[in-house]
Amino acid sequence: MFDSALNERPAWLEWPLLLAVLGLMAFGAAFIHSATMGSLRITLTQGLWYTLGLAAAAAICLLDYHTLARWSLVGYWLAIALLVAVLVPGIGTTHGWGAQRWIDLGPLQFQPSEFAKLALIVALAHFLSRPLDELRQPQIFAKAIGMTALPFVLILREPDLGSALVLLPVALGMMYVGGVPVKFLNRIIAVVVALVSLLLVDILFAPEGWRIKLEPYQRRRLLVYFGLDFAPPRATEAERQRARLEQRNYSYNIEQALISVGSGGLIGKGWRQGTQNALGYLPRRVAHNDFIFSVIAEEKGFVGSVIVLALYTVVLFSGLKIAGQARDRLGKLLAVGVVLLLFSHVFINIGMNIRIMPVTGIPLPLLSYGGSAVLCSLIAVGILHNVYLYRRI
Repeated sequence: MFDSALNERPAWLEWPLLLAVLGLMAFGAAFIHSATMGSLRITLTQGLWYTLGLAAAAAICLLDYHTLARWSLVGYWLAIALLVAVLVPGIGTTHGWGAQRWIDLGPLQFQPSEFAKLALIVALAHFLSRPLDELRQPQIFAKAIGMTALPFVLILREPDLGSALVLLPVALGMMYVGGVPVKFLNRIIAVVVALVSLLLVDILFAPEGWRIKLEPYQRRRLLVYFGLDFAPPRATEAERQRARLEQRNYSYNIEQALISVGSGGLIGKGWRQGTQNALGYLPRRVAHNDFIFSVIAEEKGFVGSVIVLALYTVVLFSGLKIAGQARDRLGKLLAVGVVLLLFSHVFINIGMNIRIMPVTGIPLPLLSYGGSAVLCSLIAVGILHNVYLYRRI
């Protein structure tokens, strides 16, 4: 009888999720070390962020997620305050990337937009966990849209189009799962599709005086993605030559990333043996963050790429399983929000590396170098595991 009771005791750890996360962290440390040509300082710094992130995830698991939800509005407005602060000259910095996305704290920097994504997930999950009858009211739907639009606009102002766009599938997916009427969501999706279509028409066909205002680097990235000529229609031959040179410069990173992915073959060239990275064709400034997947694909080939995708698949399906086992709608919404966030990052970053998506600054969770991204990814995993701990038994 005693043995039977022990066997029925629920598991406290979701081992597939945790092992997949540890596997991704091991890949991340190994290939950041390779991408930085054996830089011990960068590798140890990433290890420090992994340690801090695991500690934060463990700390979150000590609290029932309902306690987190009760403080969600405090976290949300703190994130909004940081997004406003990063736009203030002298507080926000660019670190040479052209967008004001970071706040310096002495030797450390952090990116408020990463924390804003998590703050939105927790706050929106708490807001949408109200009775279903209330979610059918247009004013409640309008408030949910407003909660999403505020960080979206502030992140767009940095400008960080990639991080802002990530909020849309996360928020809309949470609203759908939460029980918001589909007719409300269809209207928002129609507006988004119309705006994206307008942007594409603007890029492809609009004369210069009629164009939507975009940052120059954003427009150039989209022109590279669509393979369009940088030169205006009536450009002189000298202007066309300058435009071709500029186009080659701006398409260089993605072309080298594609070469890296394609040259890896089945099993790759070996760890730290990738010629694209070692010879500097894949720029070292971006190889260990935005294009870390290209480094893995070159050095471990198709097999290594599939292993990475398999680890992400385990994380995502574990999250969906946790959402299905959640004891209430709040837990389900938290799990779904985290899964959508991680999926969006993985899809956009890997898609960027193989040119099915435009180049953005979206990091690959747990693999790309960076403190804010690593911390937020592991905190998101901590939220998932928190919902698992307090699931239906």
